Amino acid sequence: MYPIRFENLYYEKIWGGRDLQEFRDNLPEGNIGESWDIACHKNGTGIVANGNLKGKSFDILIEELGDKLLGKKIDKNEFPLLVKLINSQDKLSVQVHPGDDYAKEYEGSLGKTEAWYVIEAKPGARLIVGTKSCTKDEFKKAITEEKLEAYLNIIEVKKGDSFLIKSGLIHAICEGVIIAEIQQNSDITYRVYDYGRPREIHVEKALEVSQLNLEAINLSDKPLVEYEGYSHGELCRSDYFVIEKLVINNYFGTSNADYFEIITVVDGKGVIKGENYMEALSKGDSYLIPASLGDYQIEGEVVVLKSHPIVY
Repeated sequence: MYPIRFENLYYEKIWGGRDLQEFRDNLPEGNIGESWDIACHKNGTGIVANGNLKGKSFDILIEELGDKLLGKKIDKNEFPLLVKLINSQDKLSVQVHPGDDYAKEYEGSLGKTEAWYVIEAKPGARLIVGTKSCTKDEFKKAITEEKLEAYLNIIEVKKGDSFLIKSGLIHAICEGVIIAEIQQNSDITYRVYDYGRPREIHVEKALEVSQLNLEAINLSDKPLVEYEGYSHGELCRSDYFVIEKLVINNYFGTSNADYFEIITVVDGKGVIKGENYMEALSKGDSYLIPASLGDYQIEGEVVVLKSHPIVY
């Protein structure tokens, strides 16, 4: 086994931009809003881009390799995570995601809890994370009267900021950012408000699943612990995934037989190597670390997020 990289699945969006070409040379034409980089979903499934498994689709890979790829404690019928890069040159809709119970009943899908890591932010870039004090009646009236922004918690952000977006939390990405998003494997979004754009909104469903008491927590405030060759800290722990942050010169890791891991490079360059393989690491890359990979080493001046699903 070896660290597996997938072809980038690009999606044009009305709010998308061209900033991913600052560190990628394969961007298609158009305003590209999303790149799905670790994905096994009906709306996008990755194709292996490296090594002797090149050309195989992720779902076939899971069928063939099972525990060796995903780990002994991972359900092979439904890959649990989705990793994206998001680039916005305009505001995304104000939106909310349902939890598992609601999503399964009404959408036949997993719910969606996600985490954001700001890879790049232009001066004045902002995110909407949560609401100011209001009731659902006040919130609904503000939507109708197009005065919603008065109730939104708008935060100016910088490179390295990170937020956990739980299901039920009102949120939006605004213009001028590149974000790494690690989330449950779901593509369900309820738009609350869309700045007058002619797209469907889902006010009733959004209000049913919204939890207006949820607050923004900037995860980047957590300190890292220094070790020889790297610094490390747990960035985020939710009911569905754990994300660790590593600032690396030289790091030795090992896979976990119970679950796969995902490495997402958020800054710098380096290599990941082990017995019979060496793969380049560049800003924006994500690699699947198979559960049976064993020992590996990361070298270079590189900042990575290491994520894995919660297992019981």
